[in-house]
Amino acid sequence: MAYKESSILLLSEFSYELPPERIAQRPLEERDTSRLLVLSRCTSSWSDTSFREFPALLRGDELLVVNNAGVIPARLLGRRLGVRSQKPGRNSRRAREFLSSEIEVLLTRRESAEEWEALVRPGRKMRLGECVEFGDGELVAEVTGRGKYGVRRIRLRAQGSVDKALERLGHVPLPPYIDRADEPADRERYQTIFAEKPCAVAAPTAGLHFSPAIVEQLRRRGVQICPLTLEVGLGTFQPIRTQELAHHHMHAERYEIPAETALAIQNARRAGRPILAVGTTVVRALEDAAVKAMARHRNAETARGADPPVEAGAGEAEIFIKPGHRFRVADQLLTNFHLPESTLLVMVSAFAGRDLILRAYAHAVQQAYRFYSYGDCMWIR
Repeated sequence: MAYKESSILLLSEFSYELPPERIAQRPLEERDTSRLLVLSRCTSSWSDTSFREFPALLRGDELLVVNNAGVIPARLLGRRLGVRSQKPGRNSRRAREFLSSEIEVLLTRRESAEEWEALVRPGRKMRLGECVEFGDGELVAEVTGRGKYGVRRIRLRAQGSVDKALERLGHVPLPPYIDRADEPADRERYQTIFAEKPCAVAAPTAGLHFSPAIVEQLRRRGVQICPLTLEVGLGTFQPIRTQELAHHHMHAERYEIPAETALAIQNARRAGRPILAVGTTVVRALEDAAVKAMARHRNAETARGADPPVEAGAGEAEIFIKPGHRFRVADQLLTNFHLPESTLLVMVSAFAGRDLILRAYAHAVQQAYRFYSYGDCMWIR
């Protein structure tokens, strides 16, 4: 389904007022007790219910596609050590001062066993070769490159395994709108029950509402559940810095679609069964894969008048889904509520129409829904 908007899309058109008290600071005691706003695109209407009613509201033949990415403890708090090659002498006093300078490093994308993209704060004055120490020197990060918007390339060195050091020293990378330090419980609750591949620096939050009991109910009803993996990173939470959306460039995020999932999507499409994407990260992976498959098979498929199926394999999603996009895979979407002027709010506006989404958000604010990562959810059908 494509939703038509004006040719020039402005960031200011995707905003709404949200009282701070509506932002969920902690998860509910039980995952599946969140509220669910059911939004109908056909009737431009909505209704309020509980997520525990979700299985009963489905037809029973849907294909649910979930993101099985697991969140890693990607937030590190350390001390600035200065330039690695610095030798004792007249600069030794400055080197000692660096030891008391606290630095926060947020790992955003793994490039190799030791190389990462990261955000460093405060990092404006950190030069190439400077190091940050974590713990009692168990882990050290060296700045090896600089990119746009504060992105750094760093090399991690550990006394032993880097991954084990991260597990010990890293913090759960809670979003900045959660105004508290991470707690031990966040290690489990900021993780979906589908998480199998530790690779993400933010949770695919639509999956946080599912409990084993809900999954069992879905399967008893005949609903099929298939996974893919999208490494949630800067492409998902990087802010839009341009007023015209056409000028915004998305940061690439890696994804992988298993052969079994690609086949399930193809079979569901042929049988006329609804494909329900659990989360915007799933939509991003599926639509990117579909657009690229269409480009690869353009001549043959155009002659038959049909889009090619989603193909299995790995890819990098740079797609920015905004109003005017024709969705090729997802028929329905389960999603959390998103920040004003964010790429995710733009995406759901593309899926359901900006005016309808903003009116539904206004209703959710009025009815005291809980917003963002640990908040309630919306089912767009």
